[in-house]
Amino acid sequence: MKEYEKIQTIFQRDMGAKSRLLIEGAWSHPAFEYLKNNQWVFTEKIDGTNIRVIYTGSDVIYKGKTEEAQIPATLVKRLMDILPASRFGDLPPLTLYSEGYGKNIQTGGNYIRDGVNLILFDVWIDGWWLERENIEDVASKLELSVVPIIGTGTLMEGYEITRAGFPSGIADCQAEGLVMRPCVTLHDRKGERIIAKIKHKDFKNIR
Repeated sequence: MKEYEKIQTIFQRDMGAKSRLLIEGAWSHPAFEYLKNNQWVFTEKIDGTNIRVIYTGSDVIYKGKTEEAQIPATLVKRLMDILPASRFGDLPPLTLYSEGYGKNIQTGGNYIRDGVNLILFDVWIDGWWLERENIEDVASKLELSVVPIIGTGTLMEGYEITRAGFPSGIADCQAEGLVMRPCVTLHDRKGERIIAKIKHKDFKNIR
């Protein structure tokens, strides 16, 4: 059951500093520097807990980010309510990658003060990551929301948008940050997709 790849913050951190200061201009991945002036798609980063929903073709398995991760009981109940096996209909076996958010999950109470929910950000089917339009199609069939697209631009434009702060697309609060992907899906030498992130709170810790 494929765990979701680690998404790197665009700049390195000073691991010698107690607050792990972000080092502006010190790119954390050579591809980020190489592609910094290309167009990237920005989606809102939701502050919650990573949830995998694995549909086997007959059954549904709910997992956290790792095999050992525990899912809050309130979120398990919500998952069982909104994503039973019968909901998947004629969809093939797949894995949904989503963020569980809401009351008592990180700062998810900013989104939902009383309750929890799930929002989709990626789908894996038979060895393939789906493109955004196909993710939206799966989400529509399952009656799920998808993380909002905030816009497109260069990495540094996404960086400045996050520095200034912007409103969440799912609730009346400030967004946590951005997840940024090249407009054309690209992979590094390890075969991992090139995806970057930046959080608004990172700007409290820049060297």
